[in-house]
Amino acid sequence: MARLGLEAVSKTFGKTAVVDDVSLEVESGTFAALLGPSGCGKTTLLRLIAGLETPDAGRIALGERAVADGAVFVEPEDRGLGMVFQSYALWPHMTVAENVAFGLRVRRIPAAERRRLVAEALAAVDLSAYGERKPGALSGGQRQRVALARCLALRPPVVLLDEPLANLDPHLRGTMQRAFRRIHRETGTTFLYVTHDQSEAMALADRIAVMDRGRVQQVASPMELYRRPANAMVAGFIGHGSVVPVDVLDSEGGERLLVALAGRRIRANGVAGKGAGLLCLRRENLTIVPPPADGAERDILPARVADVRYQGDGFAAEVVLDGMDATVLQAHARTAPMPGDAIGLRVDDAWVLKDERMGR
Repeated sequence: MARLGLEAVSKTFGKTAVVDDVSLEVESGTFAALLGPSGCGKTTLLRLIAGLETPDAGRIALGERAVADGAVFVEPEDRGLGMVFQSYALWPHMTVAENVAFGLRVRRIPAAERRRLVAEALAAVDLSAYGERKPGALSGGQRQRVALARCLALRPPVVLLDEPLANLDPHLRGTMQRAFRRIHRETGTTFLYVTHDQSEAMALADRIAVMDRGRVQQVASPMELYRRPANAMVAGFIGHGSVVPVDVLDSEGGERLLVALAGRRIRANGVAGKGAGLLCLRRENLTIVPPPADGAERDILPARVADVRYQGDGFAAEVVLDGMDATVLQAHARTAPMPGDAIGLRVDDAWVLKDERMGR
C-alpha cells in the first residue's frame, strides 16, 4: 500500500490543456475514482501517474518518493505500479497461470516463489481452478479477473484501473464490481479507478475526484458529492441534476435556507449567502402533488406536465415550472399524470450552491 500525491500537475497537447493544475491526494489503502465526462482528462491523468506520459509541470509522488517533477522522471517499469486496462491484453497461447506469472518471470522471481504468488493471486480473484485453461476458454468477466490477478501477483503498492469494465455487459459489470470491492477489502491495496460511469464510481469508490475540462472540480465521498455538490458542473453531472437560478432570501438556522424560485418561497439546504444562488434539483427532490392554490403553502411550486414514462417504482415525469418554460425538470409520481396537467411540485432536501457567475 502507498499514498499517491499530485501537486499542480499539468499536461498540454498542442494548445489544449488536457490536465490543468491538478492537485490530488489518494491515501494509502483507499479505493479512489477519477470520474468525469469523455474528454475531461481523467485517462491522461492516469497515464501521467503510470509514467506513460510526462507532465509539463507539477509533481507526482508515490509515498515519499517523487516519480515525476522538474528534476526527476521515473520510467513506468520502475514505478512498481499495477495497471488494468479495458483490453485484457492476455497472451492467447499461454495458460491463465502463465499469463499471471508473466510479470514475475520478467522480474526473475524464483520459480517456487512465483508459483506461490500466482496461486495467491488466482485465489484472490476466485480463479484457482482455472490456472491451466487458455484465455479463449474464459468469459469476459473471467478474463478481466485474470488481468487483475496478473497485476496483483506483482504486489503493487497502487493499482491503476482504466475503465476496466467498459467492455462487459451490465450483468457482468455488476458481478465484477462486487469482485473489485471484495478484492480491495481483502488486499488493502490502493486502487485508482478511471470511469465515465457515475453509478460505477459511486458503487465502488471511497473517494471520488470529479474532473471537467482538465481540472478537478470536487473530491469527496459518494454521499457528499451527491448531497452537497461544490459547483454547478458537479450538481448537473452527478445524478443528472437540473440547476436553476434562485434568490437566497434568508437563513433559517444551520444549513436551512429560504429561497425564491419561480415567484414562490421554498426551503432548501445549502451554505450560500443572501443573493443570487443556484438550486440543484433531482428527480427524488420533486414529488408531484395537487396544484397549489393562490397564496398556498411554501415548498409547493405550480407546474405542468410535459411528458411521462414508467420506471418500475413509479412514474418519471418531465415537468415545466410556471413562468420557466425553458427549464425542464424530472419529478417522481406514484400514479401517472397526463401531459398538459396542471400540478404542484413539492420540493424536499434540495441543495443550494453559490452562483459562481455572480462572483459569489
